[in-house]
Amino acid sequence: METTQEIPRVRRKQLSASASLVRRLHLDGPLLSALGAVILFGLFILYSATGENFGQWLSQVARLVLALVAMVVLAQIPPVWLQRASPILYGIGLVLLLLVAVHGSVSNGAQRWLDLKVFRFQPSEIMKLAVPMMCAVFLQARPLPPSWKDIGVVLAIIMVPAALIAKQPDLGTALLVAASGILVLLLAGLSNFVIGLGIASIGAAVPVAWHFMHDYQKQRVLMFLDPAQDPLGAGYHSIQSQIAIGSGGLFGKGWMHGSQAQLEFLPERSTDFIFAVIGEELGLLGQGLLIVLYLAVIARSLFLSAAAQTTYARLVCGSFAMTFFVYAFVNTGMVSGIVPVVGVPLPLVSYGGTAMVTLLASFGILMSLNGHRKLVGS
Repeated sequence: METTQEIPRVRRKQLSASASLVRRLHLDGPLLSALGAVILFGLFILYSATGENFGQWLSQVARLVLALVAMVVLAQIPPVWLQRASPILYGIGLVLLLLVAVHGSVSNGAQRWLDLKVFRFQPSEIMKLAVPMMCAVFLQARPLPPSWKDIGVVLAIIMVPAALIAKQPDLGTALLVAASGILVLLLAGLSNFVIGLGIASIGAAVPVAWHFMHDYQKQRVLMFLDPAQDPLGAGYHSIQSQIAIGSGGLFGKGWMHGSQAQLEFLPERSTDFIFAVIGEELGLLGQGLLIVLYLAVIARSLFLSAAAQTTYARLVCGSFAMTFFVYAFVNTGMVSGIVPVVGVPLPLVSYGGTAMVTLLASFGILMSLNGHRKLVGS
C-alpha cells in the first residue's frame, strides 16, 4: 500500500506524463484548458437550452469529438506545410463557392450548401480559415507595413469570397470572413492614417451597401434601432432575448428553470440566442464566467501570436485569436441588443457542428504554428 508521502509523488508523475503527452502532440496546455472549460460550460447549458433533449445533446457531443479530432490532427501538421497549402485551400474554397452559386442546395430561401448526398456542408466555412491564411502568405514575403499596392491585393483576396458569400445570401458569414482578412492587414502594421481612411471609406459605403441589402436584412437593422416597431414579428427575437436576460438578474432562476427558454418564448434558444438562456438561468454571474473564459482563450492565443517566429505565423495566429473575439462579441451583442441580429452562433456553445469544427480547426492550426516553432525557418 502507498504511503502518504508516495501519493503526491505518483500524482506528480501522472501530471508530468500528461503534460509530456500534450507537448508531444504539439498542443498548448493553457489554451487547451481554456477551450475545454468553454466547451464543458457549453454542454452544461445546452442540455437545458434543448429542453432536456438527450438525443440532440448527444449529437452535439459527437460533433464536438469530430471537431477535437480535427484540431489535434491539424496541430500535427508542420507549419511549412500549412503555409504551402494556404493558396491551395483558398483556391479550393473559391471553386466550391462558385459551385454553390450554380448548383447549391436551397434552404429557407438561401443557397449556401453543397449537397453530397451523404451530408451537406457550407463551403463558406472553409474561407474563415483560408482567407486569413492566404492574406498572411501574401504579406509574409513582402516588406511591412504593406504598400498601397499590397493593401489593394489583400483587399481583393478578401472581397472576392466575401462577395460570393454575401450573394448566397449569408451576410453574417460574409462579415466574419471579411473581418478575418482585415485583421491580418491590421496586424501587418497599418498606419493610423490608413486605418482612419479605411473607417471613413466604410462609413461612406454604408448607403451604397444599404441599397444592395435584402429586405429581411434591412428589417434586422431597423428592428435593432427600435424592436418595438414589430414586437410580434421582426422585433420578437430581440425583445424576448432581452426579457430573458433581464429576468435572470444577478444569480439567475436556476439551471433548467428559465421560463422564457423552457416555455419556448425565446426563439432559437439552443443556437443563436443561447446566451439569453445563460442570462436567464445563470444570471449575470453565469454570463460573466463565460466571458472570462472567452478572454482567457483570446489572451492565450494572442500570447502565442506574439511569440511566433515568422510573419506568417504571427499574422495567422493573431487573426484567428481576434476572429474568435469578433464571434463572441457579435453574438453576445446581438442577443443583448447592442448590435443587429446577423445570425452568428455563440462560439463553442451554440448547437451546431460546422462552426465548431471550423473554430477548433483554427486553434489546431494556431497550436501547430506554436508547437512546431523549432521546425519553422526564419
